[in-house]
Amino acid sequence: MVNIVNFILDMLIYVGIFGILSLSLNLEYGFTGLWNFGKVAFYMIGAYTSGILTTLGYPIYVGFAAGVVISGLAGLLISLPALRLREDYLGILTLVFGEIIRLILKNEYWLGGPLGIRGIPSITPSGIEYTTALTIQLAAITTIAAICYFIANRIIHSPYGRVIRGIREDELATASLGKNTFRYKASIFSLSSAMAGVAGAFMGQYVTSIAPDQFMPFLSFTVWMMVMLGGFANIEGAFLGALIYITFERGARIAKDYLLLPIDPNNLMFILTGLLILIFVFFRPQGLLRENKVREHKGV
Repeated sequence: MVNIVNFILDMLIYVGIFGILSLSLNLEYGFTGLWNFGKVAFYMIGAYTSGILTTLGYPIYVGFAAGVVISGLAGLLISLPALRLREDYLGILTLVFGEIIRLILKNEYWLGGPLGIRGIPSITPSGIEYTTALTIQLAAITTIAAICYFIANRIIHSPYGRVIRGIREDELATASLGKNTFRYKASIFSLSSAMAGVAGAFMGQYVTSIAPDQFMPFLSFTVWMMVMLGGFANIEGAFLGALIYITFERGARIAKDYLLLPIDPNNLMFILTGLLILIFVFFRPQGLLRENKVREHKGV
């Protein structure tokens, strides 16, 4: 019974981590129309920044704050040249950026090289019971996810949110109304990168170790699948998509213990997820949840 509880707690923690990543991508693509295939880069930057600082003896909250700031700055810097490109080129550039960062970290031995960083301090005190530690971690990621949700909700239901939707629908028309579309796109890209950074920082302290091979390009496409499943331009859908995907992934892992399968359980997960994506593309392209409606503001 304890193992089942721990399994569920661990799964929900990862739902929170990937829910934040999915939410950050939804702000970029779902609401603003920005193609980011390198989401893993900012997740990785947050994890490494926090991991380096905390292993050097800085408090965990300092590592988290630095991970958010550095990831946000990285998102801003990459957006300056990238956002001047067409959507497809933007996607390619962000994908390449993520892989460049990963390869640099893999070849820099002062950062651990291929082995990465070990012994990252956790937010849970040592010596406590494992279920209690997982409960504390779940409470922490739930709080962080709630803060990210609140920020995203305030953004999309504000005049700022209306502008970024306008950019998604017709950037030229939005610019003709006097809006600096480049500034809006750069700011939303930076904010979304900062969200990915806090998810990476939390993941690092949770598993207490990070390595470059944890941040392969496929991780970015995993987040895209979560957004597709939950619903584009829907902040609740971001977390719903993460829940669906993580449930499929974990279900495939334990399937081998209860079912005689002719294929590897991990391959089964990819097959089922692929079939699910195809079903959604053909029959529910907008995802499970439709786009969030904009609340009216008086005087806007």
